[in-house]
Amino acid sequence: MDAVSDRGISTVVLMTSSQVGKTECLNNVVGFYIAQDPAPILMVQPTLEMAEAWSKDRLAPMLRDTPALRGKVAEARSRDSGNTLRHKEFPGGHITIAGANSASGLAARPIRILLADEIDRYPPSAGTEGDPVSLARRRTATFWNRKIVMASTPTVKGASRIEAEWELSDKRLYHVPCPHCGEHQVLAWRQVLWPEGKPELAAYHCEHCGTQWSEADRLGAIKHGEWRITAQGNGTTAGFWLSELYSPWSSPATMARSFLDAKGHPEKLKTWINTSLGETWEEDAERVDGHTLETRRETWGEAPAAVLVVTAGVDLQDDRLEVSLLGWGLGEECWVLAHRILYGDPSGNELWRELDGLLLKRIATSDGRVLAVAAACIDTGGHHTLAAYRFCRSRLRRKVFAIKGAAGAGRPIWPLRASKNNKGRVNLFLIGVDTIKDAVFARLRVQQAGPGYVHFSARLDAPYFVQLTAERVQTVYRKGFAVRAYIKDPGARNEALDCFVYGYAAMFALNIQWGRIARKAFGEAAPPVPTTRAETPPPAEPEETAQETQAPAPTGALRLNRRPMRRVYRSSVVR
Repeated sequence: MDAVSDRGISTVVLMTSSQVGKTECLNNVVGFYIAQDPAPILMVQPTLEMAEAWSKDRLAPMLRDTPALRGKVAEARSRDSGNTLRHKEFPGGHITIAGANSASGLAARPIRILLADEIDRYPPSAGTEGDPVSLARRRTATFWNRKIVMASTPTVKGASRIEAEWELSDKRLYHVPCPHCGEHQVLAWRQVLWPEGKPELAAYHCEHCGTQWSEADRLGAIKHGEWRITAQGNGTTAGFWLSELYSPWSSPATMARSFLDAKGHPEKLKTWINTSLGETWEEDAERVDGHTLETRRETWGEAPAAVLVVTAGVDLQDDRLEVSLLGWGLGEECWVLAHRILYGDPSGNELWRELDGLLLKRIATSDGRVLAVAAACIDTGGHHTLAAYRFCRSRLRRKVFAIKGAAGAGRPIWPLRASKNNKGRVNLFLIGVDTIKDAVFARLRVQQAGPGYVHFSARLDAPYFVQLTAERVQTVYRKGFAVRAYIKDPGARNEALDCFVYGYAAMFALNIQWGRIARKAFGEAAPPVPTTRAETPPPAEPEETAQETQAPAPTGALRLNRRPMRRVYRSSVVR
């Protein structure tokens, strides 16, 4: 906040972990300019919905409860007040609250103060207008005394907006003195130590004298710390970095427990590094090798005893349907049970009847239970979309979902609700395919059987593994902005990967209560349930459809939790 008031600084960058006060800093900057130096202000949030939520939950209470601001903005209910949810006027200036996904909000009027929150969650383009950060920056061009403040938790190295801005800055780090030896240091995760198996005893240790700090020591050191410039930068950009180790609302023990929960699960570890350490995640450069995966094939019956739930992913092609059957166990350990290719004309009925028979088939586990396909996702983005819609519409009660892939980093795996804005007027679910592929490829790299590991049936042939690993993630430039994208190898087929992605989405949509399912299957011998997800999605709540003839429930049939759950969106990839 002091840097914002420095006349020699035009841009302030905050690259931090979650929940260390960066949004509150932005709120205070807004209050300062309303009360002390009126100016046109633009606050940009990742989406219009988040912008409106900030206006209602953060800005409105601040205007109401702060004596210096009270009465500066007219009551919203008065006529011609200049006070709306996304635009508020005050003597000498105004504030516009915009979403990065709305080009009109970013290009509406000249502004002197630009505040951009969670810029790593912005879409690559605001509609068709281009990079939202660049659009917003251009609105400040007419002011010589402009101020630009950008804040975010980082995401992936090489594609992180806040990291790119941080690299241009003077990189200020917060140095704290050791309460025992007096030496200053930047708090680092490597200095947090705990006895084996006892994360509750985790504590920070001085990197100079090695003395263990108590919580009072840590908080006292933070209180007496100081910011130090560590790079020359471009001369006009001040950059600040903080991790959760500096937070008074957390502790090394809390961080240690969350680290152990994430360790071994790449998608959770990625979130932890971004949101707890405030650092970018660096993708494993080593590509997943299909031939190595092929050597992991195993022999079992229809399904091993550890399988509790079966899902299906269906890819629609012009002359066939490809179907993968995936078994899921505790910790979302996965077994690829089968991959079938059904040849035929998707515009006719025979091919869909064959698919229906496959989805109704019961699968026997080696311990004698019988499982049905609990959910299936069918891609509708091909040339026979209406035929796929017709098939899914009458089977929605069986949780046969019509889906369409939505590319782009940070998209949720499963949407909050279905869309009916399509030709078939069917419940269509837009799934975050890039988010799922991040999780899938991370799991394919897991080397030890257990949570997150993927097993392969001996009945899978060599082309299956080539297709499963036919894509790789690359940083590409679109409209001048670096984005991560999955690129298919030239001439390669990727149906097996698509089917796995859709089967994963079907599992995610079920919102399975693993503990209850395990107790039903194994009784008192049920093992404890490991956690693997960083975010639990809400269960799908499709509209009721016409009655249909259903097969009797098999032994050990999956019982779904139909109670709605709140979905919490925070500042990263789906957590």
